[in-house]
Amino acid sequence: MDTTYDVKFWKTAVYEGKTKTTYTVRWLVAREEWRKPFAKAGLAESFRAGLVSAASKGEAFSRSTGLPVSHTSRAVSVKWYDFATQFVDQLWTRTSGNNRKNVAKALTPVTIALLRSQPTMFDGVDVRRALREYAFNTRQREQAPPEVAVILRWVQRNSLAMAAWEDEGAVEAALRAAMTKLDGTPVAASTARRNKRVLNVLFEHALKKKVLKENPLPKGKGASTTATKTSSAVDKRSLLNADQAGKLLGWIYVRPRGGRRLHTFFAAMYYAGARPEEVVAIDVGDVRLPDADADDQWGELLLHTAHPEVGKQWTDTGEVREQRGLKGRAADDTRTVPCRPALTRILRAHIEEEGLKPGDLLMQGEKGGDLAGSVIRRAWRRARKEVLTPYEFGTPLGRRVYDLRHTCLTNWLNAGVPPATVAEWAGNSVPVLLSTYARCVDGQLHDLKRRIEQAGELPDPVAGRA
Repeated sequence: MDTTYDVKFWKTAVYEGKTKTTYTVRWLVAREEWRKPFAKAGLAESFRAGLVSAASKGEAFSRSTGLPVSHTSRAVSVKWYDFATQFVDQLWTRTSGNNRKNVAKALTPVTIALLRSQPTMFDGVDVRRALREYAFNTRQREQAPPEVAVILRWVQRNSLAMAAWEDEGAVEAALRAAMTKLDGTPVAASTARRNKRVLNVLFEHALKKKVLKENPLPKGKGASTTATKTSSAVDKRSLLNADQAGKLLGWIYVRPRGGRRLHTFFAAMYYAGARPEEVVAIDVGDVRLPDADADDQWGELLLHTAHPEVGKQWTDTGEVREQRGLKGRAADDTRTVPCRPALTRILRAHIEEEGLKPGDLLMQGEKGGDLAGSVIRRAWRRARKEVLTPYEFGTPLGRRVYDLRHTCLTNWLNAGVPPATVAEWAGNSVPVLLSTYARCVDGQLHDLKRRIEQAGELPDPVAGRA
């Protein structure tokens, strides 16, 4: 229970400082000390009298706030764990699998921080897994294994009330937990921002349900939940040159198991700049290739669907990937990307070798269906290890599969393709494109240097003396 009748009052403490005097009301609730300072004695005595009166009438006090139930909001009667799971349930049907997973990740450390005592009788990793994979998963909660159900029942019993969010100390501790990894280091700045967004949506829901009176997240200057700054700009060290990309894709091509299929996938990213979840969703009917004997071998890729990999426990279908529209676009929107002759040849050969026809996925796994993300990442890691030097392997050079897309978009910009056109092909807005790739654009550097030299060059003082 969050309430108790075990209350004891002390005399008001008076502290006389150099500039002012403070009057602090002190009392115990279930043997836990509470304090509230006032600038004037009358205010302190009035507040204390209210507490004493409530206790005399037999009113219960909240363990979370230290106040009589009549002095607190509805938050006293609602446990954080119960409200958080209800919040997850009302979000479930209208959010994507990725968003569901991110919500669970954000709520897990906060829930552990809002316990009366830490669950030392359970392994910490098991507790986090129970919360992340079951408590905050609408589809899995009722199917939790017995050992997980035991953990969740303990957490539910020991969860603080929502009134904890009315205490500055509890708010600070919970937010600190949301911004810290298990090893005590700060989470990435992007993760911190995402966790804060999740909590903000939850608190807005709590306000709507009249569980909280105000949003407890810090506001104004100094309200940032992390001191770490982040940049959306691509790390130039991660970009591949043509020779490096050619060697990596060449190694993958001769890979004995599924090498040619994977080579086609990576080539589509390198030449067309599509996202991985877009490439795996391409239908053969959306590959517009010219006739083999045509003079112009440029084709087109029509993108309209993405299959992001989120995990089967987070999708409505139970599949590892879910079917979504294109990122940042309206439902059923499409995007056309040019298919240069080098990619045209690769795709034509792939379609013929695999015997594919319109309606089939262009990129398939060994047994059909979507190409698994684990297969893609494993092949890329092995290629980097085999092709790159030990020094290069330890650098950001092509470390992520996504760096193939970054390389493609950078190449387009460096070739002089207008940013608006590149943004359209890439599925980005122009501002996002420029903020992401501005540091990587250097195709016109030689011409710019020449222009700078010609602008306002001062006379050579040595030549003037001659």
